[in-house]
Amino acid sequence: MIEILNPTLLTRARAAGALVADILQTLKSRSTVGTNLLDIDRWAKEMIVGAGAQSCYVDYAPSFGRGPFGHYICTAVNDAVLHGRPYDYPLADGDLLTLDLAVSKNGIAADAAISFLVGDAAPHPESLAMISTTERALAAGIAAAKPGARIGDISHAIGTVLGAAGYPVNTEFGGHGIGSTMHQDPHVPNTGRPGRGYTLRPGLLLALEPWVMADTAELVTDADGWTLRSATGCRTAHSEHTIAITEDGAEILTLPK
Repeated sequence: MIEILNPTLLTRARAAGALVADILQTLKSRSTVGTNLLDIDRWAKEMIVGAGAQSCYVDYAPSFGRGPFGHYICTAVNDAVLHGRPYDYPLADGDLLTLDLAVSKNGIAADAAISFLVGDAAPHPESLAMISTTERALAAGIAAAKPGARIGDISHAIGTVLGAAGYPVNTEFGGHGIGSTMHQDPHVPNTGRPGRGYTLRPGLLLALEPWVMADTAELVTDADGWTLRSATGCRTAHSEHTIAITEDGAEILTLPK
């Protein structure tokens, strides 16, 4: 299903996006050395419920997961990259943490992810470069998202940045349409050929999410049935925004204030 939102629903989408951005920035500021992943999940729940919104994750049970996700946020540490299920783990100095959050408010969902280093450990140049690359790839994908462009144009823009930095690109999971539900068509791979795929129209919402693993494109599933990790144990990074296609280009709905 591909949804095209009318102006009223786009207003709701902006509110959902602003909430997601605000929660992620608050959680980032609280994620210090010793912070437990379960505390991050609890804080996310408190903020979502307090805003009168609903989690897109708690009852989510797709074919690629083992039963309902059961948590309010994805927390991926170091070699974990996607669908990180919170567990009893206190963050260590220098951990690379990804927070991925999707929330529905007034019937419209928004989805975003950020990666960052925890604490004040000695710099990790490779980790910082990887995070920066996903952010630059995301910006390139957003710049390519214009009315009349195609999904392949976005994928090509993202993949060009990731490939130029030397990262293998996995196409099993990528960006997606979003609206009244979290995951919709069209699928937006993180690499592709320009001029191919669905033609972008004003009112379309997309969640674009470049993610990479330092030295592999192969994923393995954790024992929890959800968390996806790099097959080699290397570090990973993930950046995501929800955007709305407008007459003038892409409007980023999950941009922090």
